[in-house]
Amino acid sequence: VMVWLRRCTHYLFIVVVAVNSTLLTINAGDYIFYTDWAWTSFTVFSISQTLMLAVGATYYLTFTGVPGTATYYGLIMTVYTWVAKGAWFALGYPYDFIVTPIWLPSAMLLDLAYWATKKNKHSLILFGGVLVGMSLPLFNMVNLITVADPLETAFKYPRPTLPPYMTPIEPQVGKFYNSPVALGAGAGAVLAVTFTALGCKLNTWTYRWMAA
Repeated sequence: VMVWLRRCTHYLFIVVVAVNSTLLTINAGDYIFYTDWAWTSFTVFSISQTLMLAVGATYYLTFTGVPGTATYYGLIMTVYTWVAKGAWFALGYPYDFIVTPIWLPSAMLLDLAYWATKKNKHSLILFGGVLVGMSLPLFNMVNLITVADPLETAFKYPRPTLPPYMTPIEPQVGKFYNSPVALGAGAGAVLAVTFTALGCKLNTWTYRWMAA
């Protein structure tokens, strides 16, 4: 019975965590819609994406104990996001303007840290967390700069769900404007260690709940 309870809980949790991670980060590729505050939004969204990827992937990775599952988790999030971003395409936005956040390379680094340290949980938290936090903003900026004429397109296709009070009256310059990647990676390198530790702790709690 316990084996089946564990298996069912495992699959239930990974679906719940992956779906919610995707829902919470589904607009994380839409910073170009916030045209006047794009880089500030990029920095904030980088941290939110780091949170959801690090917590979910670490939870899944330590639950199975098999290096490679963090990458699988990142793939699940990516596929969910592809489907959700299809809604933008259905609304008439050009395909080369739909930004899907890139999580896979960072998830691969998490797997690598776990494998290279022979499944040492503390090394996973420290090394894996730093690697995810530093890499995610970098990969997403590379992703963003491949978009054709982002500002022109953003003004041509204003985001229909953007509430009036968030629409800038005149151009503003956010304090994060100068280096969004450096700020996102710097904050991510520190915070992702905590996020990764939370993922490990969630795994511990899950096992305790199942064993009760």
